[in-house]
Amino acid sequence: MRFRRGGGERLDRHPARDDLPLRSVLEDAAMGRWEGPRDLLAVTGQDWDRRIFRLQVLARAGAPLRFADTWARAEPRSADALALLAHVRAVRSMISGVAEGRAEMEGAWAGCLAAAEAEPADPSPWVVMLALIRVHAPGRDVLRQVWAEVEARDPYNREAHHEVLTYFFSRNHGSGAEMFHWAQERADTAPKGLPLATLPLVALAETHRHRMETEAGSYGLTIHPWIDCPHLDHVLEHWWRHRAPIPHAQFMDDANYLAHALAFAGRHAEAYEVFRAIGPYASDVPWSYCGDARELFLRHREWALRAVRASPRRT
Repeated sequence: MRFRRGGGERLDRHPARDDLPLRSVLEDAAMGRWEGPRDLLAVTGQDWDRRIFRLQVLARAGAPLRFADTWARAEPRSADALALLAHVRAVRSMISGVAEGRAEMEGAWAGCLAAAEAEPADPSPWVVMLALIRVHAPGRDVLRQVWAEVEARDPYNREAHHEVLTYFFSRNHGSGAEMFHWAQERADTAPKGLPLATLPLVALAETHRHRMETEAGSYGLTIHPWIDCPHLDHVLEHWWRHRAPIPHAQFMDDANYLAHALAFAGRHAEAYEVFRAIGPYASDVPWSYCGDARELFLRHREWALRAVRASPRRT
């Protein structure tokens, strides 16, 4: 993919990103038809990574609509229908908030248990439970129990790791030290080629966001944490250079964290390859933690292109 001066191709903010079958199904779902989601989840099968991503996107679209509810009533024994409805009810509970969303949360929790019983191998209901714990019931014992259920089914599940890491954010139920310790431990012990290597970059971005919010008078971009970032080479070596030829479902989010870190570390030539892989799928986070997300993405992408063009090693 080439970048054109003046911002390149138009950025694509569709929630399905490059998942074209999901884009098509979302159009059907927006009109209240649940047959599309049913068929899509059926062909997704036990690709848990892709399944969770599709369920999450469908749930965010379905929260204000009724297609998931209608499908669950039409096929009450369908594990896919139960899983989607649990996701939808979880999103609704989070939109409503801790107090108002309590009843919806309890319904979502019960729905997760029903979905888990219908398809015992599926980690997605347990990932939803991690999100519910973070928002509504932050007990450590329950967190450990649900995490054990995820690990038993899919020990390197990307979304589950991000849910637990978010739980440990200081704005939620942990601390900066706990967040970094967990992120680094999981990144260090994951096999090469897995995007879990990016977890410390997520923790670093969250630390920057938190300090910008709480120490605005004494902290800023002039002392941002990506200069001499100790995690970048580990991410490049343990994920980027050994990543799977077919990108995982949340590849764009992880690649944006890497491109952002390389860009703010001044390693623009190395960031070029990452920007190429991202294409038009810029994410708000973590770019928005440092200013206008779109403007920063396009600016640093242009600088990456210039750095490669100026490199004497470029052929």
